Amino acid sequence: MDWYSTVFEVIDMRSFSNLWFWIVLAVLWSSASHWVLGVPYDMVGRARAVGGQAARDLEDLARINANRVHFIVEEAGLWLSAIVSAFLTGLALLGFVYGVELAQAVFLLAFPMTIVGFISIGTARRIRTVAPQGEALWRQLRMQRIWTQVVGMVSIFCTALWGMYQNLSLGALHG
Repeated sequence: MDWYSTVFEVIDMRSFSNLWFWIVLAVLWSSASHWVLGVPYDMVGRARAVGGQAARDLEDLARINANRVHFIVEEAGLWLSAIVSAFLTGLALLGFVYGVELAQAVFLLAFPMTIVGFISIGTARRIRTVAPQGEALWRQLRMQRIWTQVVGMVSIFCTALWGMYQNLSLGALHG
């Protein structure tokens, strides 16, 4: 048995029947909803409950991350848009036109995260321009988290449907 066959036997390239894909999907969305604009969401709860230094830390961290996102968008936004668009288009073509299951799986992870990225850019702009503090900042971060979770729920649902379809259709072909 050659090296290529051994690797592809150990790493199943049929993504939707692979447990690791579903673990990655769960960790991805769990992390995305916990880290709201680069701020761990437990800091929001602590700032609301304790106030004082915890609230100031949250405001500082949100301001720093909003400025960071703004800088990245201003400096490399056009290039990032082009690269991400090309990457997603390539994945979509490989996956859904040419039937490469790994490309379908990566697209179903990357495309919704791109939507979350756009939502984060909007939140960063609002934080940067309005400079909310206290309850107004907490509301901004909470809405960012809610929208991230909505995108995540729709993404997980669509990915699960597509994965079941792929597993059932490929199972019927090989069975």
